[in-house]
Amino acid sequence: MKKFPLSLAIGALLVSPLSMAKTVNVVASFTVLADIVQQVGGDHVKVKSLVGPDGDPHTFEPTPQDSQALARADVVFVSGLGLEGWMDRLVSASGYKGETVVASRGVATRSMEEEGKTITDPHAWNSMQNGVIYATNVMNALINADPQDADAIRRSGARYIQQLQALDSWAKTTLAAIPAARRKVLTSHDAFGYFGQRYGVTFLAPVGFSTEAEASASDVGGLIKQLQTEHIQTYFIENQTDPRLVKQIASATGAQPGGELYPEALSQPSGPAATYVAAFRHNVETMTRSMK
Repeated sequence: MKKFPLSLAIGALLVSPLSMAKTVNVVASFTVLADIVQQVGGDHVKVKSLVGPDGDPHTFEPTPQDSQALARADVVFVSGLGLEGWMDRLVSASGYKGETVVASRGVATRSMEEEGKTITDPHAWNSMQNGVIYATNVMNALINADPQDADAIRRSGARYIQQLQALDSWAKTTLAAIPAARRKVLTSHDAFGYFGQRYGVTFLAPVGFSTEAEASASDVGGLIKQLQTEHIQTYFIENQTDPRLVKQIASATGAQPGGELYPEALSQPSGPAATYVAAFRHNVETMTRSMK
């Protein structure tokens, strides 16, 4: 058998495809977005979510460890549309100089009037049609950060996008089969606007787009009357918010609990909504079960 010099063998190892593989160090603002990055990037990314499972991205308070994570990141992903009001301060404090990718870029936004101001709804990912936009933006940004693994990232991204497109079609078909009069539910805050717009569901909530907002007594009273007039009989709690107010409103109207939804935070890994896909499917199935 022909033997090669040790130096040549070591050189061959150093230039092997495995040794050239790159892992992109990513920080994502919250769990839904972190999971999209993980699904698209696969083994080529290492992802840290700033807001953890069951965490509220509106009220999140960064720690010094979060600042350190940003300083080490190759790419930072945010949802944008005003969701992460704390992110600019965190980026500035961390000294991060890389690209901050806005995953919602290209989404057709919706807005509402709140206390005399026009507020953009940040919860775009709750429409799976928008989820496809998020995944596409993530894929393109990862390819830009890791061009040597572009083919692999493009393949995994395409597979994932096809999965999201199938879920979008399934949700439309599933909810269209339910009479419109039954497609009305009460939730803790107004996080499902894009979902409702896409799939024909009416959502009522005592609090607006942000969980930091507070409902006035007149707002609550008007909501109770509307629920009674429209015969809305089911309410849902959200995994990341305090359920007491929505339960009080439900008690005044006789609405019954329909279960727990996951609009802006995934569950713990052992829970029913450990991924974006699982959370979306869980939300659709939980709502439709109550509507039937």
